[in-house]
Amino acid sequence: MANSAQAKKRARQNLTRRLHNSSLRSQIRTSRKKFSAAIASGNVEAATKAFKDAVQILDKHAGTTIISKNTVARYKSRAAATLKQLSTAK
Repeated sequence: MANSAQAKKRARQNLTRRLHNSSLRSQIRTSRKKFSAAIASGNVEAATKAFKDAVQILDKHAGTTIISKNTVARYKSRAAATLKQLSTAK
């Protein structure tokens, strides 16, 4: 338990930031799940839109404490390859 005023303030800040960061992580996961669902449905147009939305969200949070740049690059690369595979199959 925090005893000093400074420690109490840090505890409050950490709680606020943890809630905010968990919301952003959830947003990233949701966008990736929507893209996966669009790929599973086989709809190229929906998958393309979901890909653009996911890339926008990933780029927004890349390099922050939420997600690293390399992880974002890996996610985008795999998603692009999956989308390309779907579009060439149709």
